[in-house]
Amino acid sequence: MASEQALIEPQASISKYTKRVLLKTITTRSDGGVGLIGQRVVIGGWVKSSREFRKEPPVAATTPEVVAPPKDVTCVEVLQSRIPFIRSIMKVLGGGDHHRIRDKFDSIIPKPPQPSISILQISDGSCVSSLQVLVDSDLAPPSDVMPTGSCILVEGVLQKPSLQGKQLIELKAKEIFHVGIVDQERYPLSKKRLPLELLRDSTHFRPRTTTVASVMRIRSTLTQATHKFFQENGFFYVQVPIITSTNCEGSSENFQVTTLLGNERVESTVDGIEGVKLEDIKASIKEKSKQVEELKRSASNKEAMAAAIQDLKKTTELVSQLEAKQKAKSTGKSLEKNRIDFSKDFFSCQTYLTASGRLHLESYASALGNVYSFGPRFNASRVDSKKYLAEMWIVELEMAFSQLEDSMECANDFLKFMCKWILENCSEDLHFVSKRVDIFVIDRLRLIAESQFEKISYTKAIEVLNQITEKKFETKVEWGAALSEEHESYLTDEVYKKPVIIFNHPKELKPFYVHLNDDGKTVATFDLIVPKIGTLFRGSQNEERFDLLSTRIKELGLDKKQYEWYLDLRRHGTVKCSGFSFLFDPLILYATGLNDVKDAVPFPRSFGKANN
Repeated sequence: MASEQALIEPQASISKYTKRVLLKTITTRSDGGVGLIGQRVVIGGWVKSSREFRKEPPVAATTPEVVAPPKDVTCVEVLQSRIPFIRSIMKVLGGGDHHRIRDKFDSIIPKPPQPSISILQISDGSCVSSLQVLVDSDLAPPSDVMPTGSCILVEGVLQKPSLQGKQLIELKAKEIFHVGIVDQERYPLSKKRLPLELLRDSTHFRPRTTTVASVMRIRSTLTQATHKFFQENGFFYVQVPIITSTNCEGSSENFQVTTLLGNERVESTVDGIEGVKLEDIKASIKEKSKQVEELKRSASNKEAMAAAIQDLKKTTELVSQLEAKQKAKSTGKSLEKNRIDFSKDFFSCQTYLTASGRLHLESYASALGNVYSFGPRFNASRVDSKKYLAEMWIVELEMAFSQLEDSMECANDFLKFMCKWILENCSEDLHFVSKRVDIFVIDRLRLIAESQFEKISYTKAIEVLNQITEKKFETKVEWGAALSEEHESYLTDEVYKKPVIIFNHPKELKPFYVHLNDDGKTVATFDLIVPKIGTLFRGSQNEERFDLLSTRIKELGLDKKQYEWYLDLRRHGTVKCSGFSFLFDPLILYATGLNDVKDAVPFPRSFGKANN
């Protein structure tokens, strides 16, 4: 029987490049690692928690024997071994003063530290569970290895737990190869669980917490699932540019890319505030300064303090600009508003961080058929949102010879695949976040994986919302206006109670490149909305007709020169294309139960906030 068990239970798996055993290959086994007892392994990780077990000191003999000391024993060690005998002599000779004599004697002979065992809970980031490691004080001082966050690389033998507890297995350290000590005064993490809001100021350390580590493993799994779905369905992966000369969405909220700011100063225009008195702004600076000081003293809301400091800084800069303008007027000089000469810039033209890669992808779809991209996209909107960031990771695709229905079907299949994949491949982390963050996480994932999505037109959505009497919306429901988050959540959470696809929006609400429907008022677009999160997909069939596309560019007042290369796709071998943009980061919120996207991204970039 024992031999059969040995065949069933494999040996601990050693990482190819780091020559250590990952904890997930020990603790996540069906037997909890019991089948590995007796194996000698090397593990490395960081201390999550610790405690110290002090060994009982050896009992001194009642009648000391005088034995000649070995040659390699020091005089101090000899004296220490004879302390009980010497003390008994001093007690007889010293009478009442023996306590004073003993104190002097003890000060001369140093006491050896009491031997102990450091009991460490070690995590290496490969799984939720940690491994109990026993480190004898002879191997490493407890003060080095016990503080939370200490790093340790140790070799030892897996054994049954020597102390009572929940552990099924522990590691008895035999040799230590590395100890990374912690400055406990400055290390931001501790044994006490910190709120996610506070961890945002320590993005370089927060993955060491169990919650953030689980979220990042889930994120990694969904990244793998993304590539797997498209590779299995005949899509080619194409890297689109992050720096582009094309304003892809026709939006003004883009980050500009330039190398000229170090040489030329761009004056901020202040014409829009002519009616505001300089004295009033200076007075507001005093109020803002008081607010900042109060927030600093309370230290209760770091995000509010950061926003207040940013607001104070901008107001101070505005005062400087107004003062300069007033001075220029008083001296009869005009305040010249210099503009950047982009012909002298690195790219010799105006460039942006891309907000979308769909236009570039379409050029490759026109040659390769089905293509997709996965990477960061940027939006300079000055809004502090819980669902959107300045830098978002987005999946985009384009399919040649396809129409709107094809794109909607692909989005439906893709989202179902993602939810099924994480349910099958991330069970340990999902069960952890369901206990720690949101108990309904797994149920919501199953809802998407197993349900049929509702599909309605934008016009139908407006009709349904206008029929609601028991709910008063803050934003008026009317045809031609964008559906607010409140409207979308009511449709998914209350009316249909499942994901909803809304298609054929008014043309004024969507980008210039989408296909104009026969009614002349709506365009072939869709939004896929899920409960709790809102919109995850924005897709469309693109306009393949040259004249209509040119007309839309003109109607929206866009610079046609930027889009000449895109118009070339209509001039030469045009094809019907459709595709979508999928917001990857909000899906992490859906899969983990988190409420703020800043906690779902390794290094979030949001308005007024870029830590490192």
